Amino acid sequence: MVKKVENIIVGISIGDLNGIGPEIVLKTFEDNRMFDFCTPVIFANTKIISFIKKTLNAEVSVQGIDNLEQIVPGKLNVLNVWREGVNLDFGKADDNVGRYAVKSFVTATKALKDGFVDVLVTAPINKYNIQSDEFKFPGHTDYLNQEIEGSALMLMVSGNLRIGLLTDHVPVNEITKYLTPELLESKIRTIQQSLIRDFGIVKPKIAVLGLNPHSGDNGVIGKEEQDIIRPKVEELFNSGIMAFGPYSSDSFFGSNQYEKFDAILAMYHDQGLIPFKTLSFGNGVNYTAGLEKIRTSPDHGTAYEIAGKGVASYNSFREAVYLAIDVFHKRNEYQGLIQNPLKIKQG
Repeated sequence: MVKKVENIIVGISIGDLNGIGPEIVLKTFEDNRMFDFCTPVIFANTKIISFIKKTLNAEVSVQGIDNLEQIVPGKLNVLNVWREGVNLDFGKADDNVGRYAVKSFVTATKALKDGFVDVLVTAPINKYNIQSDEFKFPGHTDYLNQEIEGSALMLMVSGNLRIGLLTDHVPVNEITKYLTPELLESKIRTIQQSLIRDFGIVKPKIAVLGLNPHSGDNGVIGKEEQDIIRPKVEELFNSGIMAFGPYSSDSFFGSNQYEKFDAILAMYHDQGLIPFKTLSFGNGVNYTAGLEKIRTSPDHGTAYEIAGKGVASYNSFREAVYLAIDVFHKRNEYQGLIQNPLKIKQG
């Protein structure tokens, strides 16, 4: 069944309460027009969200609920995931606050899996204070990859600029351990399928970056391009996937070559994230492609240095909400296209 866009329920994990997460969430929904697109549900505690709202003078009313069947359309719902108070100190890393970030995220993920919310948008967390015996994941994506069907790929999105990562939170001196033909093929196929299903691009073109400076200069500065990347890209191209490369990343972005492609696969974190954040001007979104459920997040962290001051930009979080809604809509359209609407008459 195709669901109307305006009825989409957006689950929001609150992230680090001492960071800018609560502020950018509240600022996003100060604009009443947002409720024309979705019904948001924050997974946190009504009292603490009300306290932060008052502290920041946010002009949005919140609707406290105790279970997801009580969601009120057209309101900023807050599900009481916990009841006890939490001591906040804006701008400070706090292990206790980290535990509540995890509680919010885990509960929101379960609601996503169970179909109580349609999409998930995650506010920033501190990767250090979320660690515990119960939660040993570097971040959101790794946990989602365990909990939700599919194979997660970090895809950074800003308008028509989409950059995926072959490896994400991997030390630079270990990248080559992960650079295999199998992983390359898996990531390129995930990007292709996401572009078709999630972005409505019928025949997507994907650029693949090289690992070494000048893409190895024919083996002079490294052999990964000629031994692994180029053969796999050519194989996939010959199988019908419009993959091209490897390209030298400096000239690729410096010459605006990236504008000719629907997505780019970078070999490691900074190779993709530095040009992305330079070009996206604070409006980028981190989209977890490849999963059967939809999750987005802003492309920045907790920003402790400005937390609690009311000066944080909410542009990226708002764009994350928009993208989650748009992908949900595109997936509905895609399902409609691949299903045969004509019933075969018997007899």
